[in-house]
Amino acid sequence: MPAAIQDRPTAQAGRTPLVVRLLVLATFVVILNETLMINAIPRLMESLHVTEHAAQWVSTAFMLTMAAVIPVTGWFLQRVTTRQGYAIAMGVFLAGTALSAIAPSFTVLLVGRIVQAAGTAVMMPLLMTTLMTVVPEQDRGRVMGNVTLAISVAPALGPAVSGLILQLGSWRLLFVAVLPIAGAVTYFGLRQMSNIGEPQVSSIDWFSAAVATLGFGGLVYGLSLFGEGGGSLGPSIGIVIAGVATIAIFVFRQLKLQRTGAPLMDLRTLSHRTYALSLALMCIAFLAMMGSMILLPLYLQNLRGLTPLQTGLLLMPGGLAMGLLGPTVGKLYDRLGGRPLILPGSIGIVLSLAGFTQVSMTMPYWQILVLHALLMVSLAATFTPIFTLGMGALPPNMYPHGSSMLGTLQQVAAALGTALVVTVMSARTGQLVADGAATSAAQLSGMKLAFVVATVLAVATIAIAAMLPSRVTETAEGTEAVEA
Repeated sequence: MPAAIQDRPTAQAGRTPLVVRLLVLATFVVILNETLMINAIPRLMESLHVTEHAAQWVSTAFMLTMAAVIPVTGWFLQRVTTRQGYAIAMGVFLAGTALSAIAPSFTVLLVGRIVQAAGTAVMMPLLMTTLMTVVPEQDRGRVMGNVTLAISVAPALGPAVSGLILQLGSWRLLFVAVLPIAGAVTYFGLRQMSNIGEPQVSSIDWFSAAVATLGFGGLVYGLSLFGEGGGSLGPSIGIVIAGVATIAIFVFRQLKLQRTGAPLMDLRTLSHRTYALSLALMCIAFLAMMGSMILLPLYLQNLRGLTPLQTGLLLMPGGLAMGLLGPTVGKLYDRLGGRPLILPGSIGIVLSLAGFTQVSMTMPYWQILVLHALLMVSLAATFTPIFTLGMGALPPNMYPHGSSMLGTLQQVAAALGTALVVTVMSARTGQLVADGAATSAAQLSGMKLAFVVATVLAVATIAIAAMLPSRVTETAEGTEAVEA
């Protein structure tokens, strides 16, 4: 693999390889769009004459497409070069962004968002696989700290960025602003990027691809119906059960294909204990982050009367702190290992969510800002080490499968977090209103109970963090050597 050997000296010199920096920048741009439309719902309803339920689909369809496409990326990335994967992903993303910007109807906008998401789904697995290939183990924490900016901070900053842009005019500006940035990133990336490794010719089991699309897509769709807070509880449960059953078929199919060496998603990644624990902790932490991202804007706008811009500005410091601390956390990981960072980070997540259980109609805004910043900083201290530990526990041939599974379960965790907090909040609110309580008081009580549930779930991150090692290396034979 001459390209990989060529990039190794750059990595060993203690600098982030250029290919990784380009991929981080591109991934940040594309992932930002996952939550960019959250504040634009009222504008879409007015401009395109759609209901709130329909308008929510600009976010739901994006998440749904990500969950459906990511399982196929492991196979795709093994068949193409780094430049080809980058060009295809960014080209598809640019086409979706342009289509969304000029969309004459809501249907066309929805198609544009789906195309956008298809390109986005390739970027994170491409970034993770390339990083694990070209960066030596002793430098991965530092480099993964920069990756945290793209995969964690971008969704957190989406609502704040959109709030600022929407002050200037139409929802179309959200796409118009992204288009030249994404175009420049694509152009300069293709000029500077070199290929890492060689593509491998492999076949794809189309039955597995179809089942993965239906299973993971159906599960996220069913959970999103809960998250919309509608009254169609029966169909939502039915779709979730059907999605889980289809995923079970997918799992059995992969176990069978593993005997021939050609699974779409290699489940042997889960036989590596550190990767499996890191995956579980990541899912719970991401669930907590997405749950809070839904609850806090509802609380600040519906109950405290803030505008989307004011809400975005109040929550922006936490997102910025998370991004700025990413590289520092990465360097600390290289020096201290994972557990000294993940354990305090997990405790911080629980403390911040516990603080949000005390929200009221008069809670000072500075307390909300501090609690949100604590949550984001704690997530930064957690995400970088668990990504590095988890992926580092895998042999190189499993990097595409590991990053594909990580990306897929991130989308499921995001949908589950949204569905869980909204369902708990809506059920509690409806019960109190039926008992004669004022609507605002009932909504506040529902939000507090949702934060209680999120806090209880987050306690599991502390238990998992205690079981993780500080460092994991991979021997030539592929067995894990753990330094506790």
